[in-house]
Amino acid sequence: MIPAKKHVVGITDHMIGAPDLEAGVLGDDVEIDFFASTDEASFTPDRLARLDALMVWGARLGPKSIAHLTRCKGVVRYGVGYEKIDLHALAEAGIPFANNPDYGTEEVADHAVAMILSLHRRLWEHDARARGYTSGWQVHSLKPLSRSNRATVGVVGVGRIGTAVINRLKPFGFRLLGYDPNQPPGHEKAIGYERPERLDELFSQSDIVTLHCPANDETRGILNADGLAKLKPGAIVVNTARGDLIEDLDALEAALRSGHLAAAAIDTLVKEPPGVHPLLTAWRNREDWIAGRLVITPHNAFYSDHASVEMRRNAAKTVRILLDEGKLRNRVTERS
Repeated sequence: MIPAKKHVVGITDHMIGAPDLEAGVLGDDVEIDFFASTDEASFTPDRLARLDALMVWGARLGPKSIAHLTRCKGVVRYGVGYEKIDLHALAEAGIPFANNPDYGTEEVADHAVAMILSLHRRLWEHDARARGYTSGWQVHSLKPLSRSNRATVGVVGVGRIGTAVINRLKPFGFRLLGYDPNQPPGHEKAIGYERPERLDELFSQSDIVTLHCPANDETRGILNADGLAKLKPGAIVVNTARGDLIEDLDALEAALRSGHLAAAAIDTLVKEPPGVHPLLTAWRNREDWIAGRLVITPHNAFYSDHASVEMRRNAAKTVRILLDEGKLRNRVTERS
């Protein structure tokens, strides 16, 4: 006898096919309504009104949709960030929200460190320029090029991923700075990094700056024109966190063209897929002035085969615990 369905869980969308893995975690007593859409306008009131819980990947969730979640016990996002989720509207409706912070830490940290080491060693620039060498070979060294133990890496945001980055960089001998006002005094001693009092100090001392903080009112645009101007001349910037942290592509282009910024590696942009901009056109066309100095990956630093399974399983488990126990783990509030 097929057990009756006690709960209905909506899934707006995710990257990998049908929600079969989620179904296995949620159990036979859960009916899954898979919207298979990132378009919030397609979420009809009648489907939303049936849901006991809602899982979200790339879709926006605003007041109009939230108003129809009349029996929803909680909203869970597959990922870590929640800029597309209206937390205020959820709070007004009395619906708790949770993200999924405990997946992909290793992948994002590895991605960031790969970018740091490759740009520091100027590997991509070597590759781009070596294609055109018709005489000589080994003589074509790129300068300046310092040893790791003569360079400083500044980590902005020393949470799970920032800490993982610091731990990975230690064996290379970099001097490590970390800035994160949300970490308690002594965190730097426990992890092993120097802690400047102000972000400007980190910017001015770092040969490489890597971003691992959320995008909020304090951090949005942190490396726009003013922030970039505060960087040490010839610095490298790596962003695997949020596109909003470097939202001014005009300023980024100017800093790269002038040489004030030696190079940049970006995994996340404000607009994805990216639109038309002179800097992006130069990158797409492999223009000589930017050769190997701008690296862009398609917002997949989080991904590995293992992480994608972990992401889906963890999010579904959060919903299952909510349905069974009425408790929402990894809960996020407006003030978080």
